Formats: sequence, C-alpha cells, structure tokens
Amino acid sequence: MKIETQRLVLKEINESHVEDILKIRGNPITNKFVERVSPKTNYDALEFILTIKRKTESKETVYWGISYKDEPNLIGTICLGKFTEDRKEGEVGYELLPDYHRKGIMSEALAAVLDCGFNTLNLQEILAFTKKSNENSKGLLLKHHFVLQEGRIDEGFPENIVFSLKKNV
Repeated sequence: MKIETQRLVLKEINESHVEDILKIRGNPITNKFVERVSPKTNYDALEFILTIKRKTESKETVYWGISYKDEPNLIGTICLGKFTEDRKEGEVGYELLPDYHRKGIMSEALAAVLDCGFNTLNLQEILAFTKKSNENSKGLLLKHHFVLQEGRIDEGFPENIVFSLKKNV
C-alpha cells in the first residue's frame, strides 16, 4: 500500500533497502529512545526486512519506508501494527534518520498514516508509545492531537508513556 504526500513516498520495504534499514535501525541517535536489538550487518537488516514482509503479508502490520519523492533511499520508517483482534485499535511506530529531524517529514508521514489507519483500515483508535524523555516524539504526537493516557502503562517498559488518538466520528 503505497502513499504519496506532498514531498514523500511511503512505500513497501524490500530486499533492495538492506543498507538503508541497516543505517536507520543501527543509528545510535535513533536507537536512544527504542528498546531493540539493532542490526549489525546487512544480514541482520535483511532478516528484519523478511520478517516485516511476512508480517505485512499476514496482515499483522502495515509497514512503510519513507523517502523523498525524487530519491530512492529510505530516510525512515513508519508502521501500524499490534492490532486488536477486532482490528479496531492499532499502534503506530516511527523512526527517522537524525539528519532529517525538525523538517516536518515525520509529521507529514504521520498525517498520511493516520488517515490510512482511520479511513482505509477503519481503526477506531491508534496508540503510540514513547519514552518520557523523547521530547520530539511527544511534540509530534501532541501536534497530531494524540492525548496522553495518564493511567495507561506500557507493560515491562516503565520509561514509556502512552498516547491515544480516537477516530473522529
């Protein structure tokens, strides 16, 4: 499911993006706010891509690589996943190479993905989890009208806070 915005293309990630995924997911600044094992080699990045492809085919997730319209390289990723059984609720996740921060790129990508989540996938609520110390992510979510869920916790991740956005009906 490809999405175009004013400046960006959100597209399927495939085997040709191994080096981009290694660069994005292996970046120490990007990983500062994420709990995961970062890929160390092209093989690790390829393994991740194949996992994403499998999860996309089985409709467990919808995952996009973010690039400028006129450039083939990915500069970030954004996804919807962790759907509830009734597929009314899902979670958004995103990451962007530091060189592209503060340029409105993730805001543009997020707006398109929220539209897809609510209007194409018919989600009723989208959640986002971020570290308490991730000011950029918190600002992005608030800008897009997400609401901090004071009482909600992210099991096993006490440093995370939970935001929610409900579909306008």
